[in-house]
Amino acid sequence: MNVVLCLTDGLADREAWITHLHMRGYETRIVDMKSLGGLKTDGWTRCGLLLSHAAAKQLAKDGTGFATWCRTLKAEKIAVLDDAGEEFAVKGEFNGSVLKVCPSVDGWRFAAEVVARFLDEEQGAAAGDPQTLNLLRLARRVAQSDVTVMLVGPTGTGKEVISRFLHNASERKREPFIAVNCAAVPDSMLEAVLFGYERGAFTGAHQPNKGIFRAADGGTLLLDEVSEMALHLQAKFLRVLQEKEVTPLGGSKPVPVDVRVIATSNRYMMDEVKAGRFREDLYYRLNVFPLATQSLSDRPGDILPIAIALLAKHVGGFPNLPEMTEAAIEKIEAYDWPGNVRELENVMQRALVLSGGRRIEADHLMIDPLELLRSVPTPRVEPERRLQAVAV
Repeated sequence: MNVVLCLTDGLADREAWITHLHMRGYETRIVDMKSLGGLKTDGWTRCGLLLSHAAAKQLAKDGTGFATWCRTLKAEKIAVLDDAGEEFAVKGEFNGSVLKVCPSVDGWRFAAEVVARFLDEEQGAAAGDPQTLNLLRLARRVAQSDVTVMLVGPTGTGKEVISRFLHNASERKREPFIAVNCAAVPDSMLEAVLFGYERGAFTGAHQPNKGIFRAADGGTLLLDEVSEMALHLQAKFLRVLQEKEVTPLGGSKPVPVDVRVIATSNRYMMDEVKAGRFREDLYYRLNVFPLATQSLSDRPGDILPIAIALLAKHVGGFPNLPEMTEAAIEKIEAYDWPGNVRELENVMQRALVLSGGRRIEADHLMIDPLELLRSVPTPRVEPERRLQAVAV
């Protein structure tokens, strides 16, 4: 959802909201109540709607009704903003399609990031850094074709997230998206997992299996850590890419498949090719359109958006989000995150435990495990009791 309609009537800090959404990659449309009825929505299939609480009440009192207005505007995600209060408050309505947000007086940035994430929640690619937004714009263009994509980057930098984004932005989005980690499947089994097998092809093959390639037919297949694939399998994989057909183990008849392949690796692939661990012809077959993710420390603008997305994941959705104080936000943005998103997720889960699901302060962000241990008070033992315990 890359179009957000901003209804300006009664919307405090409207310029700041519009600027923030635009910086997060949204196409923003501005309209007031008087011109709402004449708005042309033919150019989009759906949109997000941002409006004030007062404007929502006015639409509800209108003869058309709030829900009918939202259907007319093709608004699937609606963010209703109240004036800033003493504390951040959030509430979900209409089966999660409406989020009512009351920013705290000193927490506008957190509230703005929550709204930005909510309006495009289904894309699953939380971003705020210009470099990542450029990557997503490029990925959206690549998604309109069926070219094979080679996606490289350090571990934990969101390669699978970008792969799903590519799939969701493509014409194949209603077809399967299947991911297989080549490093997690033993070489002896990977061929059967990928290409399938016929009954009796090997010991234990009591029933035929069509394999992942055929399971992903019409959709997208993500081969994670493709550099871990054994050389003898690389030759067969190359043939599948060239001929667009697979031959199951124990079978003699090739089966045509229509699959968009995305391959990922945390290694520099040309080094693997030069070392003889990866076939050069397969590398060039996969590297039709190369994309790269970066370490979290190289894209600090992504830290808060990702943190909010992770919090929403672990509290059961945006209506249950606790606020993060500005001091807490500054703390996570000042750290370099050598463990990338996985480390950030661990810290967010700890913060939820330590805060009791309420407002997250800087002290709740235990980044160093030793800091976590130091935060637990050690019970004081009187000298006399210590001597008695030793005597016993």
